Amino acid sequence: MASKIVSVDAGSPAERAGLQAGETLLQIDGTAIRDVLDYKFYSYDASLTLQVMEADGKTLHEVHVRKREGEPLGLNFEHYLMDGMKQCSNKCVFCFIDQLPRGMRKTLYVKDDDARMSFLMGNYISMTNLSEADVDRILRMHISPVNISVQTTNPELRVKMLRNPRAGEALKIMSRFAEGGIQMNCQLVVCKGLNDGEELGRSLRDLKALYPAVNTISVVPFGMTRHREGLYPLEPTDKAAAEAILDIVEPFADECLRELGTRLVWCGDELYLKAERPLPNTEYYEDFTQFENGIGMLPLFMEEFRLALPDYLGRTARPFTIATGAAAAPSMAVLLDEAAAKCDNLNGKVVEIRNDFFGHRVSVAGLITGQDLIAQLRDRDLGERVLISANMLRDGGDVFLDDYTPQQVAEAIGVPLVPVEIDGADLLAKIFED
Repeated sequence: MASKIVSVDAGSPAERAGLQAGETLLQIDGTAIRDVLDYKFYSYDASLTLQVMEADGKTLHEVHVRKREGEPLGLNFEHYLMDGMKQCSNKCVFCFIDQLPRGMRKTLYVKDDDARMSFLMGNYISMTNLSEADVDRILRMHISPVNISVQTTNPELRVKMLRNPRAGEALKIMSRFAEGGIQMNCQLVVCKGLNDGEELGRSLRDLKALYPAVNTISVVPFGMTRHREGLYPLEPTDKAAAEAILDIVEPFADECLRELGTRLVWCGDELYLKAERPLPNTEYYEDFTQFENGIGMLPLFMEEFRLALPDYLGRTARPFTIATGAAAAPSMAVLLDEAAAKCDNLNGKVVEIRNDFFGHRVSVAGLITGQDLIAQLRDRDLGERVLISANMLRDGGDVFLDDYTPQQVAEAIGVPLVPVEIDGADLLAKIFED
């Protein structure tokens, strides 16, 4: 697919070679460039010959580029992927997007299942819409790692859970990836009564057999909102279910550590909180490969906070409130108590925000909406500012999931909002900033 250039980075190899916005990239070294993977793969070398079409749409010419090996060309295109995103072809029984209420912005309802997004952005894919050509290209280009939503290694059960007749067959692709040296990070979203219990044990054993190609496995609970009318009847992950999952995964991880030198599999923080069990220490999580999947996020945050706290001994801070979800609120309160014991007159508190928008079973901070913040913080003594997790906001920090802006929320509650990165040291910096 031909890709139109919309801008050229200043000082880049492309600019030095004379490439301009409005031109269209057709080939690199005689290979047609279909998408971003082709572009990145074939533009790696130090000496390149590009075929481009000029802005008139008629004139072709060649451009010779010299650069450092691996240096980006510096071209920007109309679309990041340089063609259309592959949409999900599954109808998973646990799909979170299917549980969104109506009336939200259209982009929130987009279901991607694109291997390119897995490699480039860390998204998880089910492999059900990978063509033979896609698989061959991943192997040929050695696109690695690939993040895979496995859910279960039982082919029949996977068809049932993903509600896609290709779901069971797609599991065979993992063996091909392993043979080709492709590294895989895997995810198991556990649904009570479906892929837990013996099925969970089977999946863990099957994935372990693909080690070291299977590099990590995360086990996370199914997320349930209150908007499930007409959907598959699933039960929420309660305390007993979370305990049962941990009782399967943790001994298996210990076995892997003895045999492989790595735990290989980790449970999401949410499972420990639901089971009311202590979170492991940070050493438990090794390289934090699946941090963005909620694996070890809270333990690392707390350690970062405690390591940074000595820098603030004896200091005072303007009055503040930390507003967070039910899952993190108790831990935030513990950290605040520790800070108050070592700092002078620390006037702050933690407010737990119930998720009325998605339902009270949703407890993570990242799914708190602007309207819930307003409803539960308005007319309260909040101090001079409210600290919130930055992951409540869209990338760029401009809007909540319900399209409220931080400015709208701040005006409604009467104090500024201060976004905090998922970093305990950043929380302390924001608490004590002037």
